[in-house]
Amino acid sequence: MLLEVEGLCVNYGHIEAIRAITFGVEEGSITTLIGANGAGKSTTLKTLSGLRKVREGRVTFQGKDITQAPPYERVVMGISQAPEGRGVFPGMTVRENLDMGAYVRKDRKSKAFSEDVERVYSLFPRLQERRTQVAGTLSGGEQQMVAIGRALMARPRLLLLDKPSMGLAPKLIQQIFAIVGEINQQGTTVLLVEQNAAQALKRADTAHILETGEIVRSGTGAELAGDESVKAAYLGGDV
Repeated sequence: MLLEVEGLCVNYGHIEAIRAITFGVEEGSITTLIGANGAGKSTTLKTLSGLRKVREGRVTFQGKDITQAPPYERVVMGISQAPEGRGVFPGMTVRENLDMGAYVRKDRKSKAFSEDVERVYSLFPRLQERRTQVAGTLSGGEQQMVAIGRALMARPRLLLLDKPSMGLAPKLIQQIFAIVGEINQQGTTVLLVEQNAAQALKRADTAHILETGEIVRSGTGAELAGDESVKAAYLGGDV
C-alpha cells in the first residue's frame, strides 16, 4: 500500500471535520473520494499534504509515518497536490508556474528536467502554446492544466487532485479526466477528490463516499457507480 490513513481525525476549532477515517491507496491506482459539499473531502487532501494538523490517527506513506511531517518534506517524499481553485501564480508565466512546481528539485539544468517539461506540454499542448503568457490571464480550464502540470513537475509518486473539474465546461471536463487517466497509465498514483461523481467513479479503481467527515461506503468505482442508492444520492439516478 503506497498510502495508509488510519483513524484520522481533523478539527476546525471545535468542529470535527474528519472523524476517524481509515483507507488506503494502492500503488498505481486511481482512488477517489466523493460526497456532498462539506463532507470533508478537501480537508482530507489538505491533511495529507500537511496543510491541516492531525488531531488523532496516523498517515503512512511508503511505509513511513508522515503524520507530523511538514508540507515541503511530503513534496520531497513524493506527494504533490493540485489544489481546489487551481491556485496558479497569476503574475507569472505558464512556464514560470511549472518551474515553481519543481522547487524541491536540484536538477533544473538536466536532461530529465527538460523531459519533464516536455511531458507536461505533451499532456497539455495548450500550455506549450501559452508558455510565455501570464497565468492570471488564462481561462479556467487552462489554469487547471497549469495546476496539474505544476504538481507533476515535482515528479510525485502520489498526485492529489482536488476537484479538477470545478467550474469547467462539460467538454473540457471530459478532456481533463482523460488526461488524469493518462497520467495514471504513465505510472503516477492518483488520489482524486471530485464533485463530478459520475466521471470520478468511471475512472476510479477504488472509491470511498464521505458524509459529514466519515467514510460511509467503499468499493470499486464500478460497484458504487452501479449501486442504486449511490446513483440516487450522487449521480442523479444515472451514470
